[in-house]
Amino acid sequence: MALLHGWPDDATTWRDVALSQAGIRTITPWLRGCGPTRFVSPSTFRDGRIEALAKDAFDLMDALEIERFSVMGHDWGARIAYALAAGVPVRLETIAALSLGYSPCGAFRVPPFEQSRAWWYQWFMSADLGAEAVAEDPKGFARLQWETWSPPGWFDDATFEAVARSFENPDWLAITLSNYRSRWRDEARDPRYDELHSKIAATESLDVPTLMIQGAADGTVLTNSAEDKDRLFTNGHRRVVLDGIGHFPTREAPDVIADAVLQHLESNRLE
Repeated sequence: MALLHGWPDDATTWRDVALSQAGIRTITPWLRGCGPTRFVSPSTFRDGRIEALAKDAFDLMDALEIERFSVMGHDWGARIAYALAAGVPVRLETIAALSLGYSPCGAFRVPPFEQSRAWWYQWFMSADLGAEAVAEDPKGFARLQWETWSPPGWFDDATFEAVARSFENPDWLAITLSNYRSRWRDEARDPRYDELHSKIAATESLDVPTLMIQGAADGTVLTNSAEDKDRLFTNGHRRVVLDGIGHFPTREAPDVIADAVLQHLESNRLE
């Protein structure tokens, strides 16, 4: 099972989600621009769009010679999971998406005012002066999200500082800005991902069994944004809302996540 982390987080977010103890082989990469990842060429455009990240995931599984697999993704990772299900559904057994509901065709539409207010950081980065401010203090910007996206007291300084070392990657800022700014404005892109982008944009419903988990106390993806999605899934969609949990359920409630995902895998196990 591929475990794909979100933003602003890193691959250690899965450390306490005990799936391997149940015999599940897990692969937990850092997304491009995070932690130890590096681009082969300095001239490669730093494309942070979801289709670029999804292609990275496919390329990794190809390199490992894994033909069919399940995916669990959190935040950006959830968007990647949906993109993988749209792009090459025959490769996927199941997906589990944490903290983010499905957007048909991978489209970014301006949400209602309450959700738009919760997404202030996306509008902030979309403004040139806002992007410059994030560049001045990327860790401070990331920490503000940790402090406001989940109930107080869910993390300590040592945990954040350990994860924030992943944000020291020289490409973290470029990938972050590319991901968010390209949602709302015409940004430069790597044409190598245009084919996958077109396939995602043409896919409204998904045929991969899907589990969606979100925290009821999530301060950035409001619970009502993921309601009434069942019609968009042709092979099953189950939504679980966790009381008292915010945007980082892998860190706030890892045992609950593990139990739910193991049940999801078992109920969709191929005979």
